[in-house]
Amino acid sequence: MADAPAPALDTPTDLQNRNTSTAADALNGVLADLYALYLKTKNFHWHMSGPHFRDYHLLLDDQAAQILGITDAVAERVRKTGNLTLRSIGDVSRRQSIRDNDAEFVEPLAMLQEVRDDNLALIKTFREARERCEEAGDTPTSSLIDEWIDQAEERAWFLFEAARKA
Repeated sequence: MADAPAPALDTPTDLQNRNTSTAADALNGVLADLYALYLKTKNFHWHMSGPHFRDYHLLLDDQAAQILGITDAVAERVRKTGNLTLRSIGDVSRRQSIRDNDAEFVEPLAMLQEVRDDNLALIKTFREARERCEEAGDTPTSSLIDEWIDQAEERAWFLFEAARKA
């Protein structure tokens, strides 16, 4: 049985004449990367080991919570502009650019370096999405993305400092 077509969204917005679908597509890519980074960060949190276990374990838990905290705001911005957002893990998988790590063991410093690099990649994705939002005239989303970039830069900085050798 074929799925019925989705009903047209009639979300009230002054952006109706703008290209919000391009911005929404970019935001859905951001959302997929946020979920991928969240799960990887939690994975590394759960599997951390070594002499700095407590510090790294808590750092990754705090960062995972911050990442997850952004997801609802991203999805709601997509919906507020009359567009559809992610619906499944498969949808996340198709859209994510951050790679999963399924290794049974990863060295603690390698974990920190990997999620640091992923946060830096997320910053690039955020900046690209912000450009699409600005082109669509969606300044509220663009403004929110500025804050999310700042948070990702801070996460990357903390991970960089934590992984440095004395």
